[in-house]
Amino acid sequence: MSGQRALAGVLRADAAAPRADLLLWRALGRAVLGWRTLLVLALIFGGWELYVDLGGADPLILPPPHQIAQSLYEDRSLLWSNFLVTAQEIVFGILAAAAAGLAHAVSLLVASQAIPIVLIAPLLVLWLGFGFFPKLVVIAMVCFFPIVVTTLDALAAVDPDLLKLMRTFDAPRIRTFRHVELPAALPGLFTGMKIAVVFAPIGAVFAEQAGSNAGLGYVFQQAIPQLLTARAYAAVLILAVFAIALFALLSGAERMLLPWAYEPRGEGQR
Repeated sequence: MSGQRALAGVLRADAAAPRADLLLWRALGRAVLGWRTLLVLALIFGGWELYVDLGGADPLILPPPHQIAQSLYEDRSLLWSNFLVTAQEIVFGILAAAAAGLAHAVSLLVASQAIPIVLIAPLLVLWLGFGFFPKLVVIAMVCFFPIVVTTLDALAAVDPDLLKLMRTFDAPRIRTFRHVELPAALPGLFTGMKIAVVFAPIGAVFAEQAGSNAGLGYVFQQAIPQLLTARAYAAVLILAVFAIALFALLSGAERMLLPWAYEPRGEGQR
């Protein structure tokens, strides 16, 4: 028996060895990919710097990266205070769109997207003023469509056998929604929110440029006529980094809150 146990231990160790090697290779691959990404970014910014320095573009129109970095530092107080305004608008706009997207029906989809956002934003400002709420409405309208589409698609993919099982047990409609339909819809809701992250900054900039005295869109609009293009590019860079960070945050929250959405198919049968 002891010999069989020793042999089994050796076999388990041999089986685990390739997995350790595989993990090592994966870690090395991620490290190489990270260095490649940094190298590509260095080449892009280095080429950009040389292009402007060699007279390829007017620094007032296309400022070199070092001027943008300088503006990020020198205008950090101005950019940070206005970033907080825009970030608040974007976050609450996405949350409002998520709530509306989960609650509304298909009949509202075409009507919501038939409204020209660029034209409606100034009207909302005239109607509701220059405060936070009109920006929130504009961003929610921009983000509404992708959230509703992905959520409805997830609801349509609910396993009919689970619905039949709930009906077999005479489960109330609210319990069926809570235990079957809602868990199926949440991955689609998060997918729509991650898509909305792409459109939310655009809606925020439109809303702030239509009428505002704060926000990165307002900073951008004020910087261009004053030929402060480095400050304008800095505002755009901050907005892009925030969108990427928000996307990563949503992805992490989805993995943490919806672990069943990442389980491999058939795992329960192993």
